[in-house]
Amino acid sequence: MTSSNLQPDEPVNPQTDIFLRACYRQPVPYTPIWMMRQAGRYLPEYRALRSQYDFLTMLRTPELATEVTIQPVDIVGVDAAILFCDILVIPEAMGMELRFIEKQGPVFTDPLRSEHDIDQLKPVAPQEDLPYVMEAIRQIRAQLAGRVPLIGFAGSPWTLAAYMIEGQGSSHFRTLRRMLYAEPALLEKLLDKLTIAIAKFLQAQVEAGAQAIQIFDSWGGLLTREAYQYYSLPTIQRIIARLHRTANVPVILFSRGRGADLDLQMDSGADVLSVDWTIPIGKARQQVKEQVAIQGNLDPAALYAPPEILQEEAKSVLSGYGDGPGHIFNLGHGIFPDVPVEHVQALVEYVHNDRKNSHAN
Repeated sequence: MTSSNLQPDEPVNPQTDIFLRACYRQPVPYTPIWMMRQAGRYLPEYRALRSQYDFLTMLRTPELATEVTIQPVDIVGVDAAILFCDILVIPEAMGMELRFIEKQGPVFTDPLRSEHDIDQLKPVAPQEDLPYVMEAIRQIRAQLAGRVPLIGFAGSPWTLAAYMIEGQGSSHFRTLRRMLYAEPALLEKLLDKLTIAIAKFLQAQVEAGAQAIQIFDSWGGLLTREAYQYYSLPTIQRIIARLHRTANVPVILFSRGRGADLDLQMDSGADVLSVDWTIPIGKARQQVKEQVAIQGNLDPAALYAPPEILQEEAKSVLSGYGDGPGHIFNLGHGIFPDVPVEHVQALVEYVHNDRKNSHAN
């Protein structure tokens, strides 16, 4: 049976599927590591491509997306590849005009402001509307040839709604939060549409060959605990329930800024909870009571440190988790674009060579 259909109790090749084993809290010979935004601007090879093509062209060209996805596997030595894509391809497929502006990021030219705007959003048929994503997954799987698993992903409904309503990234998301309190029924209508679209998109990724899925609830930390329970968590639960009904792949939930609410996240159905650096990983493990795996959680800024300091920071995360399976080493958020590549390589090497924490029992 291929690793894309890995069952929680099925023995697999630990050299190629160590990441998947860790997702299911199976014994592994060492802690697997991959990093959010590992395919990106910190790599000279990525920058060389980016100097020739704009960001959207790279996303929409399967050959380029394949090359960028595999770069960190070859250069850095991570234990999983993550698809080079963007969470905002779904709103674009629903009919919103998306632009990427240098030094500003993604911008929707006509953000959602009314019920009419939301009613105009089209249903998403992933194979027809996002064929370049599916083709990239197929090409990546073929070129990886089983060396490491491939992670697919999407943003959570709440996170996509944040960009679609605000029009771009924001430190406060005032327009989004105004709708939350002044027009909650309108927000719920949008979230329902997005939940259906995201679930279909992720299912299509698995069918194309994705072997694990991560849901980025990047702006979940904007909500109060009560609002998180009402607006974000139920949509994620619906998506994961559909995935578990239709696909045998582990699902990772990264809800940034919600380390205090792991008790709620455990109800999401996710196999792995990814935590940022604001909560000690040992405390996170205690909260989940060995029921799910934990991913994280080095402060991304630690990659600026000289090797001896970086090693101490990594050691703190590894020892903080302690013995036993169920840990996937990652950052608490994405790699900064100006960190030295050799620091990233040194981190991977140190995590792979660590033997003081046993993961085989």
